[in-house]
Amino acid sequence: MPARNRRLPRHRSWPLTTTDINECLGSYMTRVTDLGFLTGHDSGTIVLGAEWVPPTPRNYGRGVHPDLVGFRIDVHPVDATERAATRAVLRAQALPQLHEWITQAIAADETWQLTPHQHYWRLSNGHLTHRDEA
Repeated sequence: MPARNRRLPRHRSWPLTTTDINECLGSYMTRVTDLGFLTGHDSGTIVLGAEWVPPTPRNYGRGVHPDLVGFRIDVHPVDATERAATRAVLRAQALPQLHEWITQAIAADETWQLTPHQHYWRLSNGHLTHRDEA
């Protein structure tokens, strides 16, 4: 990403691109309602997050806006010096796991789909772990 378009300090970088995620998810990208590249505080060891937003009413009219239902994906920034190594691990391991998580979510029963879920990938000392948080 060109420096003039960056929203991160120079020592931080996103380990994945929109193209990486599009290539991984393919047709499932139509189910992604928000793809975010976070710019805020340090996320610690979190490098990638995914969330299922269920069809729950969010207003007093009890209506469900269809654009809100689906998956949110957040790419967390890492130190710029670790970007290449982190990207390689995420492309090799986390993105296939994300694809599988979304595949399972789409096929899940109604009880699962009516509940919000969050899944995070954490990278610490070159070791990637992932789990549901909700």
